[in-house]
Amino acid sequence: MNGWVSVGVGITHRRAWREWTFAASRDKADAMSVNSFGRLFRFTTWGESHGPALGAVVDGCPPGLAISEAVLQPFLDARRPGQSKFTTQRQEPDHVRILSGTFEGRTTGTPISLMIENVDQRSKDYSEVAVAYRPGHADYAYDAKYGFRDYRGGGRSSARETAARVAAGGVARLVIPEVSILAYVTEIGGDTIDPANFDALEVTRNPFFCPDAVAAARWEKLVDAARLTGSSLGAVVECVAQGVPAGWGAPIYAKLDADLAAAMMGINAVKAVEIGDGFAAARLTGEQNADAMRPGGTTPEFLANHAGGIAGGIATGQPVVVRVAFKPTSSILTPVPTITRDGDATDIRTKGRHDPCVGIRGAPVMEAMMALVLADHKLLHRGQCG
Repeated sequence: MNGWVSVGVGITHRRAWREWTFAASRDKADAMSVNSFGRLFRFTTWGESHGPALGAVVDGCPPGLAISEAVLQPFLDARRPGQSKFTTQRQEPDHVRILSGTFEGRTTGTPISLMIENVDQRSKDYSEVAVAYRPGHADYAYDAKYGFRDYRGGGRSSARETAARVAAGGVARLVIPEVSILAYVTEIGGDTIDPANFDALEVTRNPFFCPDAVAAARWEKLVDAARLTGSSLGAVVECVAQGVPAGWGAPIYAKLDADLAAAMMGINAVKAVEIGDGFAAARLTGEQNADAMRPGGTTPEFLANHAGGIAGGIATGQPVVVRVAFKPTSSILTPVPTITRDGDATDIRTKGRHDPCVGIRGAPVMEAMMALVLADHKLLHRGQCG
C-alpha cells in the first residue's frame, strides 16, 4: 500500500511540477511581452517607424459594440503629422484598417487587429545614425540591449509607434461611453497658460491643443523660433477624464493611479507624471491638501480635488486628472558630441523631419492611454463587483 501511495504522490508531484513549469514559462513569456499593456482589456502594438506598416491588436473588448474605421479615424487625425508648420512635415494619412474582430459593424469579442500603413518614410536621412548614437535618443540603449538596432527613424522607439496606441484607444472609448476625455497643452518652453483664460472649445481651434487663445498666439512665435533654428522645446500636457464612476480601480497592486502613471510614462519623451496636484501636494499642509466633503445627495460633494479623482488607488467619482512633462525633442540640427558604435568620438546633427515640440502631438496620445487604462479598470471592476 505504501508503495502505491508513494508512486501516486510521485505522479502527483511530477504533474504539479509540469504544471508549475508550464505556468512559469507562460509567466516568463508574459514578462517578455513588453509590447503589451492591460489586464482584461489588453492591447499589443507592433511595427516600426520606417517599416511597411504599424498597428495594434486589441484583446478583451466586449462583444456587440458598434465599431467602424470611421469611428476610429478622428482620433488618428488629431495625432497625424504634417498638419501645421509646428509639427514634423512627414506626410502620413494614418488611415486605420480593421482586419479582424468585427462582424456586421460590431465587435465580436475576439481580437481586433488594426493596421496603419507607412507611406512617407525617408530612410536615407538616417545614414549617419547607422554608425553614431544620437544623444537623448534610445540609440545606444537599444544597441546595448539587443546588440543591433533599426536606426531608421529610431525604429521601434520612434514616436511613430504612438499612432497604434491612438487607434487602440479609439476602441477603448467604445467600452467607456460614460466617460469624456480631454487632453490639452498647458506649457511650452516654460511659457504657461493663464487658467483664467481656459476654454475647452479653444483646444481644437489652434495647432497646439491649447485651451488659452492668448497663450496659443505666444506659442506660435516661440515654437516657430525653435523650428527655424533647428532646436526644440519641452511641454506639459494635462489630461482630464470626466464621468469616471466611484469605485473603478483597485487597492495596492492594481491602483488606478499606478496604472495611469505606467501608461503615461510609456509614451515616448515623457519624463514625469503627476496625478492631481502631484509634486505641488508636497508643499501643502494636511488641511490644505484634504479634499473636504459635504452631503450631496446620492454622492458626496467634494470641495476640492487635490487627489486628482483617485484615493487609495480607487476612483472617487471626481474628474481624474493626470499631467505629464515631455522633454524637448532630441532630434536637433545643432551638432552634439557623441560616439560611434566603435567607441570613437564624433559629433552628430539629426537630419530629417522632426517635431520642434513633440509634446504638442502628445495630447491625443495621452487621451488614448487614459481611455485604455479606464476601459481595463471598468472591466476589472465589473469582474469583481458585478
